[in-house]
Amino acid sequence: MAKRDYYEVLGVYKNASSEEIKKAYRRIAIKYHPDKNPNNKKEAEEKFKEAAEAYSVLSNPERRQRYDQFGHTDSYSDGTSEGMNMEDIFSSFGDIFGEALGDRGFSSFGLGGKRSIKGNDLRIRVKLTLKEISQGIEKKVKVKRMKVAPGVLLKKCDICNGSGNVTHFTNTFIGRMRSTSLCKKCQGVGKIINYIPKGANSQGLIKEEELVSIEIPYGLFDGVQLKVYGKGNEAPFGAGDPGDLLVLIEEIPHKTLKREGHNLHYDLYISISDAVLGSCKEIPTITGKVRVQIDSGTQSGKTLRLKGKGLPYFESKKYGDLLIHVNVWTPKKLTKEQKYFFEKMKNAENFIPKPSRLEKSFFEKVREMF
Repeated sequence: MAKRDYYEVLGVYKNASSEEIKKAYRRIAIKYHPDKNPNNKKEAEEKFKEAAEAYSVLSNPERRQRYDQFGHTDSYSDGTSEGMNMEDIFSSFGDIFGEALGDRGFSSFGLGGKRSIKGNDLRIRVKLTLKEISQGIEKKVKVKRMKVAPGVLLKKCDICNGSGNVTHFTNTFIGRMRSTSLCKKCQGVGKIINYIPKGANSQGLIKEEELVSIEIPYGLFDGVQLKVYGKGNEAPFGAGDPGDLLVLIEEIPHKTLKREGHNLHYDLYISISDAVLGSCKEIPTITGKVRVQIDSGTQSGKTLRLKGKGLPYFESKKYGDLLIHVNVWTPKKLTKEQKYFFEKMKNAENFIPKPSRLEKSFFEKVREMF
C-alpha cells in the first residue's frame, strides 16, 4: 500500500515551521494513545507509527529537504516505523511532549503521579428475622480488620525519591524518548517501611477486632449485599483509603409464615365443625397476632387476604399482604357416635357437594397467584 504524504499525515502545510510540525505530531500521538483507544488498539498503533515516521523525517532539516525534493523514493527512508517498540513509544513522549504534559509524560498505566492503594474489602453474612427485615435494624458485629500497626515508621523511597515512578530515557529514531514506569520497590506509593513493630506483617499491618455498627434498612431480600464504606482492611503503608465491608443479608426462615416477595402465606387448619358452623381464629403476623373470622360454610382451599400485613417495600410506605390459606382438617379416626352421625348425613341434601360458579377450582386459584 502506497505511503501517504508526510505533510498530509501530520495535517500541516509544506511551509509549516518546525514548531508547527512538532505540535501537530504531539496532537496526533496523544489522540492515538492506547488509553484513549481501548477498543481499537491495532488501528491506533498503525496511526501512531505513521505519524512517528512522518515526524522523524520532517523534524530533521536535511531529511525534510530531501523528502521535499525526491518524495518517498529517496534512501532516507531508514526512518521506517517497522519494528518500533510500541511500549517505549506509547509509555512516554519524552522531551517532545514536555510542554504539554510537564514532567509527567505518558506512562503505560496512565499519567504519572503517586499510586493510591485501596485496602482489601471484607465480606460477612448477617442473619435477619422477618421481623427485623420488616422494620429495619441496627446490627453491631465484630469484624477482624487489618490496620496499620501503631509505631510503624515510613520513609521516602530511595529509588523513586518519593514520586512513585521511575523514569527511563531512550534514544530512538524520532528523538529522545522518556518512559515512566511504576517503582518496583515501593509499588508506586513513594514510601517504604523504615520500621515494623512486633506482630505486624511486612506491610506494617496488624489484625484487630472492631465492633462495627451496620444500619440495615427495611424491606430487603435474602441475598442482598450492603456496603459499609471504609470498614474493610486498611491500605498498606497508609497509602490510600481503607477497603469496604460487604454485608450479605441472609434471611432466617419463619416457623409458620412463608415469604413470597412482599407477601406472606400462612396455612390455617380448621375442623369440620369450624368450617360448618364458623369460628374465630388467631393468626400470627410479623408484629404479633390478629383474630380473623371464619364464616360458616367455609370451603377447604379458600384464601383470606389481610391487606398490608405482609412485608414493606424497600424505602417505601407500601406493604405486601398476608394470605391465609384455609384447610379443613378431616379426622382419620372416629368414635361410633361420630361415625353414625356422618353416615346419617352422607345422603343429606346439604351435604352433597354442589359447587357454584363462584367457587374457584384449584387451577384457577393457582393461575391467580402467578
